[in-house]
Amino acid sequence: MNTVIRICKLIVFGALLLWLFPLAFTLRVEPSEIGVRQSAMSGVLEEDLGAGWHWRIPGLHKLIVLPSSYFILDFTSDNKSHQKTLVIRTKDNNTVELDVSVPLRIKPGHAHELVAAGNHAQDPDGRYRYMRLAEETATSVLREEMAALDSVGFYSTERRLAASAKALDALNKQLVPMHVEAESVLVRAVAFRPEYEKQLQQIQLNEQNKLLDAAAQKLAGVQQTLDNYVQGTSAQLSSRTQDWVKRQAELERAYQVGLLAVEDATPGATRAKLAAMSPADTDAMRGNAAKIFGLDPTSVSDSYLIGIKNIQAETLEYKSRVTSEADALLGRLSAEGDAMVAKVQGEYEIKLNVLLGSPAGAAYVAYKSAANIEFAKTLTFSSSEGIPSVLRLRSFAQQFMGAR
Repeated sequence: MNTVIRICKLIVFGALLLWLFPLAFTLRVEPSEIGVRQSAMSGVLEEDLGAGWHWRIPGLHKLIVLPSSYFILDFTSDNKSHQKTLVIRTKDNNTVELDVSVPLRIKPGHAHELVAAGNHAQDPDGRYRYMRLAEETATSVLREEMAALDSVGFYSTERRLAASAKALDALNKQLVPMHVEAESVLVRAVAFRPEYEKQLQQIQLNEQNKLLDAAAQKLAGVQQTLDNYVQGTSAQLSSRTQDWVKRQAELERAYQVGLLAVEDATPGATRAKLAAMSPADTDAMRGNAAKIFGLDPTSVSDSYLIGIKNIQAETLEYKSRVTSEADALLGRLSAEGDAMVAKVQGEYEIKLNVLLGSPAGAAYVAYKSAANIEFAKTLTFSSSEGIPSVLRLRSFAQQFMGAR
């Protein structure tokens, strides 16, 4: 039982020791902080400590923590910052008020040097000493560098940015001994005396009007160039349109009428004139047609020389002539056919009548007629001999054939 109690005590003591050891021998640096370890024997460690846990010996080591983020110097008229608006006398002896923001931070890897210089101490207002020194330096440098501008230079964006860049370089040189660096110098607002503001606005308005007049003059020149181009284009379009209309008319006439000048409008007159031409004249005419139609002279046939209208007239004449001849031939052959049919029909009827008038014909007619005879269903015996006449078949057939 005593053994178990000893083991439990050892476990509790070990857990307590593991809990107390980090608290006593380590310190934590947050991600937004820079740690500097200071020893009572060797002084400040020449190395910045990053975020995480770092060991120490109680009573021997001290961990100094500084912010690693930027702190902003806002030279403005509001009550939210320690700084006030910068009042600067310009190069042309005018007073200007500037709202300027300057973001600064401890140079990476130089926090231990800042601590060694003693600038990590806090002032009564809660700021670190290096922040106050940086503010004083920035105020001095900005007043010196920005005063190099005249009044016109403050509303000129290019000159103002150039002065801000120059002030940033000068400020960083002054901040090197403090182990602090500035990111940028941002001039957010520029204000002159009210009476000069009116003059300045008028100057700016005049400058804008000058730029507007120059732009308008440039626009007028470009517009004139455009108008000249449009007019030239319209003239070329009109000229080319007329040329194309003329060309189209020539092609239309050449295609429709042909290239042979023939006054006779009789169908076939143009083809007859072409056939009467000599081979040299025909070849010359084909060369001229090739130039007009844009074709190879070897591909120019007689149809190009004769023209569509002449070919249509020949076709229509040929159609009319052939149709007339065909109609005449059809009438004559139809009349001859009708006469021949009538002659054959007459001969047929004569021969049929002769055949029907013969005994055989009479028998054939009686045979055909007998098929259409229907006797009464009930026969009456009215003969004096006591036998119906229809039962006297031989006598009845002779009577039916007209023999008796």
